Amino acid sequence: MVYEYPVRIMKRNIFLAAAAALLLATASLAADGALACALVTPGEIEALTGAKVEMKGVTVGTSNFCSARTPTLGVMVRMAQRPAGAGDKESAGITIARKMGAQIDIKKYGPITCSTIVPPKEKEVYGYNTTCSVAKGTTVAAIEVTTKTRETMVPMMKMRALAEKVAKRF
Repeated sequence: MVYEYPVRIMKRNIFLAAAAALLLATASLAADGALACALVTPGEIEALTGAKVEMKGVTVGTSNFCSARTPTLGVMVRMAQRPAGAGDKESAGITIARKMGAQIDIKKYGPITCSTIVPPKEKEVYGYNTTCSVAKGTTVAAIEVTTKTRETMVPMMKMRALAEKVAKRF
C-alpha cells in the first residue's frame, strides 16, 4: 500500500466532492435551454452577425441561457426573473465600467433597452459588446453579441430590430 500525503488525500476528496456536486447540478439542469433558444432563430443570428452559429442552451433554476461562440464573436440569449434591486446593480456596473475608461451608450426604445460597450485600448481583449433587453413584468429577456473588434460590432439599431422580435416571442 502506498502512503498518500494528507494534502494529496484532501485534494482528491475535494476533487471528488466537486465532481459529485457537478453531477448533481447537471442532473437538475434542463439541457436544452428551450425557452431562451426559442427567442431567436439561427437565421436571425446569422443575419445579425454574418456568422453561422450553433446555439446551445441550458436552464439553471428559473434562468434560461442560449449561447454560441466562434473565433470572432460570442452570442448570448438569456431569459430570467429580474430580481429586486437589479437596476441599482446595473447602474453600479455602468459606473465602474465608465471609470475604467469604457465608452457606454444606452438608449431606450419603449420597453427595449439597448447598449453598446467599447472598452478602453488596454481592455480590448474583453471585446466590444452590443446588448438589447426587454422586460415583461418580472421577466427579462436579453440578446447580446460580443465581438473582438470595434469594426465588427453589431450596430445598436440592428440589434434593436431583433430585440423587437424577441419581445413578441415571450
